[in-house]
Amino acid sequence: MRIKFLFYLLALFLIALGVWLAVYFRRAEDTHIQAYIMEGAIAFILIYLVVFYRRIVRPMNTISSGMELLREQDFSSRLSPVGQYESDRMVNIFNRMMDQLKNERLRLREQNQFLDLLIQASPMGVIITTLDNEVSQLNPVALKMLGIRPEEILGKRLGGIDSPLAKELASLSKEQTTVVRLNDANIYKCTHSYFIDTGFKHPFFLIERMTEEVMRAEKRAYEKVIRMISHEVNNTTAGITSTLDTVGQALANEQSMEDICEMMHVCTERCFSMSRFITRFADVVKIPEPVLHAISLNELVSGCARFMEGLCSDRSISLHLDLSPNAGSVNIDASLFEQVLVNILKNAAESIASIPPASREAQGQITVKTFTPAGIEITDNGPGISQETEAKLFTPFFSTKPHGQGIGLVFIREVLTRHNCTFSLRTGSDGLTRFRILFNA
Repeated sequence: MRIKFLFYLLALFLIALGVWLAVYFRRAEDTHIQAYIMEGAIAFILIYLVVFYRRIVRPMNTISSGMELLREQDFSSRLSPVGQYESDRMVNIFNRMMDQLKNERLRLREQNQFLDLLIQASPMGVIITTLDNEVSQLNPVALKMLGIRPEEILGKRLGGIDSPLAKELASLSKEQTTVVRLNDANIYKCTHSYFIDTGFKHPFFLIERMTEEVMRAEKRAYEKVIRMISHEVNNTTAGITSTLDTVGQALANEQSMEDICEMMHVCTERCFSMSRFITRFADVVKIPEPVLHAISLNELVSGCARFMEGLCSDRSISLHLDLSPNAGSVNIDASLFEQVLVNILKNAAESIASIPPASREAQGQITVKTFTPAGIEITDNGPGISQETEAKLFTPFFSTKPHGQGIGLVFIREVLTRHNCTFSLRTGSDGLTRFRILFNA
């Protein structure tokens, strides 16, 4: 029961007692001095109760109001002194406590705002999850790396998101750091860790893009290797072909030397073939800087498709165009980009041709699509790309073809990177393989 209620109950009891005594002694034959003393005592107690209420109960009500402020977390309000020493001490302590709570709340709010701004501006991708492993917060860099919109990830588990990087993150155990290489030539250093808040471990992921650093290191490495090989092969073949030509000319006038001369001619052609082979590697190193001009995306795609129609027709592959009228123009180097599209179409045709005609469930088909914002998508119904192969795509000297050199996708990667394009090569759940190119503004 509240003190205020008990006070009123006691006051009513004393008033009732005083009234009863007054009535009782009036009915009595003799009025004794004790009756007046008792009436005076009751009046004194009532007066004392009034003073007690002002000194004790009202300050208690003030302190109770302060408790309500705490419960509502209203740290800006303060209690006023009530004129009672003990109560005023409690009021002063309460007001100082409210000042400290207000300052602490402001400090935490400023700190949280600073951390939020820091996370949003961080060049690293940051993904914070709940205790149920559902994504609760992520910064714009993480969204760009995942290649999805916020509504497609917030409140969901990483394993259920249609993004290769999200699936790689979902497979990480806590306190694990690994390097992930995706099918779009991007390389990420991913860390799965946690921070402790209110006694609970809150998981989060850090994603650091390493593509440029790794690509520069790879390029320096294979440039050095190609230059060394090219130097040695060209010097050796030049000496051999010179010697073979000299000997061939000397034996040309001799009798019964036709077979030997023919063999020397074959050796000379083989040397030239070896020189052309190594020159193709050197061409990847010597890719010129793109000279950009505004080119119609649909015209570029149509021209490359017409060029590849004969190759596709010879292999019983149908080539379709799905051109968006709003595709517009893009600033590219037309000659370099034509080589990119030709290589992609050639790879798609060779992929379909690797399936024997008798084993094909449907006719080989390649579809070239343009869309807005400016982009190109080349789809084929070939055998697809395995997950093991996806991790090695765009790696120098890696090829799935029996006689491949592993430089075609490297050339494509170099040209697209110099055009500031975003690209990916993957086989979807529908079994179709898509090479997707997006032109960034």
